[in-house]
Amino acid sequence: MLLWRASPPTVPDGHPAAVDGRSGADAGDRGSAALEFIGLGVILLVPLVYLVLALGTIQGQVLGVESAARHAARTMSAATDAVDADARASAAVQAAIEEYGMDPAGVAVDVQCAPAGAACPSAGATVVVTVSGRVSLPLLPRLFGLDRVGSVPVQASSAYKVSRTWTGG
Repeated sequence: MLLWRASPPTVPDGHPAAVDGRSGADAGDRGSAALEFIGLGVILLVPLVYLVLALGTIQGQVLGVESAARHAARTMSAATDAVDADARASAAVQAAIEEYGMDPAGVAVDVQCAPAGAACPSAGATVVVTVSGRVSLPLLPRLFGLDRVGSVPVQASSAYKVSRTWTGG
C-alpha cells in the first residue's frame, strides 16, 4: 500500500494543466525545437564544414611545398655535379607539384648555398632550398579576382650539407 499518491500537475494559477502537460503560451510552441535545431545547425554547420575544407586544402599544400623543398635539397646534396644537381632538384620539385596537385605557375623555388658566395653545390657547403606557393581557398570564384584575394601564402625551407668529399663540378 502506498502512503502517498501523485497529484495532477498544476499551472501557476492553481488549475490543473492540460493532458499533454502544456497550457497557455506553451501550447503554441509545439514543434519549434526541431525547427530551431535545424536552423541553428545549418548556421553553425556550414561555416564549420567550410573551415575543415579550407584547412585541409592549406595543409595539403603545406605538405607539398615542404616535400618539394626537402627532396630538392636532399637530391642536390647527393648529386654528382652541378648539372646533375639542377636536374635532380627540378625533378623532385616537379614530382611534388604533381603529387600534391599544386599550381606549377604559383610555385617559386629559391636555391642558395652557405657560406655566402660558395658555388652551389660545392664540397662542404650547405644547400638551402626554399619553396613558396599560394593556396586558393576552396569555393571562391575567379570572378573579380576573389581567388587571388582569398589565397594563403605557404612556404617551406630545407637545408642539407654537401659532403666534404664531394668531387662534382
